[in-house]
Amino acid sequence: MKSSSIYSPFTALSLKIVGLIMIVSSLLDYIILAIPFKALDEAWMANFTTQIVDRGIIPMVGIALLLAGYWIGSSLSGGSSEPRSLVQDLRFWALILSSILGLIFLLLIPLYARNIQVQSTKALQRIDEQAKVAETQLESQAQQFDALLKNPDQLGQVEQRLTQQLQAATQSGQVPPEQLAQAQDFMQQLEALKKNPKALTQRVAERQTEIRSKQLEAKNQAQTEALKLGIRTGLSSLLLAIGYSLIGWMGLRSLGN
Repeated sequence: MKSSSIYSPFTALSLKIVGLIMIVSSLLDYIILAIPFKALDEAWMANFTTQIVDRGIIPMVGIALLLAGYWIGSSLSGGSSEPRSLVQDLRFWALILSSILGLIFLLLIPLYARNIQVQSTKALQRIDEQAKVAETQLESQAQQFDALLKNPDQLGQVEQRLTQQLQAATQSGQVPPEQLAQAQDFMQQLEALKKNPKALTQRVAERQTEIRSKQLEAKNQAQTEALKLGIRTGLSSLLLAIGYSLIGWMGLRSLGN
């Protein structure tokens, strides 16, 4: 019994201190994360919201520990040590903070959904633009090949010039391997198309199919990632909003009684 009377007040005090530290450190962490604040940057806002939600449970645990510490202390003293005014009661401010955080996490849900939607739309636009650039380059190369195949004299000059350049590059060793490989690949394609000019149309069609397949795969992946992030962060924020609101509302009601 003596051991219990010594350690129970210490336990209550420890819970209050740990809870208060967790609350204050979390609020400081939120403030630091918000600097510099970029409300008009959808990517920054989405990342900021994700980090806030991921850390959202810490203040809740701090509030719970603080309330538990006060409950233990009140049980030991029979309620005689409780503050006379709510304004002087740290529990009151902790519960007010809990209610405010509940509202914030509730408001973050539509805000985050909007930012994720904007980001997803921009990502899809980038994918479409990259695919369009790739198809434009493909069409340009196909036109160059077609023009060469229709002009044997020009084709012979190009082959001769490329052969000389490849020989000079191989002997000097100063040309990057990537450029050398591209030149050799170009020569091989010319030789193949000379033997079968009709293969150009087939190769262009195959390459277009490959580009569009990668485009579709990239768009599906971007949409899936956006959906996963939206569900994960949205549900977490909703649960935090419910938890904080219940703690704040029920706690203030109990404190008032």
